[in-house]
Amino acid sequence: MNSMDITIELTAPVDNICDYTFDFHWQNNHLDPMSVVPDQSGTQFTYYDIVGALKEGRNIYIKGDVGARFAYSHGVDLKHSGGSGNPGYAGRVFVCGNVGEEAGMGMVSGTLYVSGDVVEPLGNIIEVVSDMQGYKKFRSITDILCNGLGADTLVLNTFNEKERRLTLDDGIVRGTIGARCDCMASIIVEGDAYNGTGLLMRHGTITIKGDGGMNTGAHLSGGTVIVLGTVGEFAGAYMKGGVLVFKNAKGYVGAEMKDGVIYSNKKVKTSPPSGKSKMKGKDSALIRNLLDIGRVESMLYNKYEVEEEKEKYITVHMRDGSVVRRKVE
Repeated sequence: MNSMDITIELTAPVDNICDYTFDFHWQNNHLDPMSVVPDQSGTQFTYYDIVGALKEGRNIYIKGDVGARFAYSHGVDLKHSGGSGNPGYAGRVFVCGNVGEEAGMGMVSGTLYVSGDVVEPLGNIIEVVSDMQGYKKFRSITDILCNGLGADTLVLNTFNEKERRLTLDDGIVRGTIGARCDCMASIIVEGDAYNGTGLLMRHGTITIKGDGGMNTGAHLSGGTVIVLGTVGEFAGAYMKGGVLVFKNAKGYVGAEMKDGVIYSNKKVKTSPPSGKSKMKGKDSALIRNLLDIGRVESMLYNKYEVEEEKEKYITVHMRDGSVVRRKVE
C-alpha cells in the first residue's frame, strides 16, 4: 500500500461502493457522486473519490462488509461521462469482509479481492486462484475472454484460451455475462443466468442452457445470445444489433429496439418498434446452425425485428358523403 491508495473503514454495509455508474445517477438521481459514503469511521471519502482513484490505477482497501452492487461497471470508460464506452484502466479493490449481491455487474477490467463471502447472484466476474493470502480473487469474464488469463488459473470452470471458449459449470448464478465483449469468444453456461446477459456485447456468442433473467440481450450491439429456456421481461430491449434466440419469453420483447433480430420458438408479445416478420430460408438455416436442430424444427421459430415505419393516414369526410384516406405529410 502506498500513500496514494485509499483506505476506508465501514461500520455498516454500504451499497454501490466502487460503482462507476453511481447507481445510474444521471437517469434517476439515486446517488450523488459527490456525496460522502455513509457509515465511514474517521474518513470522509465521496463515491467519486473512490471511483476516481480506481481510474488512476490506485488501490482501494475497504475494512468491513460491503452491500449490494459492489464494483458495478467496474473499469468501464463510460460514454455518459465523456468516455469511449470501452474498457479502461482500473485499480484493485480489497474488501476485508463480506460482499452483497450483484457484485461486479457489467465489470470489464480490474481485480477484486474479498476475504469473506460474496452473495449470489454475482455479476460478470469469475474467481481465479488468489495471489493474496486470506483473500479470494475475482476478475471480469470479459477481460479474461479478450485478454486471457495471463498468470492466473480458474478456481472452477474451464477456459480454452486458444479458442477463447469459457464454460461456466460451477452452479453460480451470474448476471451481465459477457458485458461489452468486443472479441470473437464464446461462453457456455451449464444452467440458468441472472439479468442482463450480453449487455452491450459487440462480438462473440453466449449460450445459456437453462433460463435467462430480465433484460437478456438488452443493449446487445452485436454477437449472439442463445437461451435454450425462457427469458425474463424486457428481453432484447434497446438492441442495436446481433442475434437473440430463446425458447419463450415472459412479458414483452424488443422495446426501443434499433436493429438486430430476435428469434423465439413460442410466439411472444412485442413492444414498439419491434414486430413479427416473415421467416426466410436464411433465418431457418441460421437457427439450424446455432441450435443444431433439424430443418422442420427450425421452421417453427418466430422472427421479430424493427418494423418499417408505417405511413400515417387520416380519414377525411367529403361533402358528398364519401370518405377518403389522405397521407399525413
